[in-house]
Amino acid sequence: MNKSLRIGLVFFLATFSLGSTLQCYKCSDYSGRCSNVQDCTYEDACLSLSERGGKTIRRCIRYTDCDNARLTQMFPAVSGFTYRCCSSNLCNASPATLISRSFLGFLVSLVVFWCCLI
Repeated sequence: MNKSLRIGLVFFLATFSLGSTLQCYKCSDYSGRCSNVQDCTYEDACLSLSERGGKTIRRCIRYTDCDNARLTQMFPAVSGFTYRCCSSNLCNASPATLISRSFLGFLVSLVVFWCCLI
């Protein structure tokens, strides 16, 4: 396979998911492990809301609702929480999952780069 074809293939694979909708994890549990994936709308973000007792809620949410006052209204049964809203696919995963996905992405990038140089 010639070098320009390889570079074109890498570019195509890197941009393939740009037109797709945002995907977020959707669950409410104490374990931090979540495998349910939800497709969001174009005006959504991914929410990860952690209750003081250890329960974490993950789901799509309107980006404009990502503030403390609005979340307090949306989750009246939750007395104390921290939250994070983000806008990349599956970014509301647990911190351990994010680290492993980042490392895997780094390894794949290195392999693809190495293959293009050969």
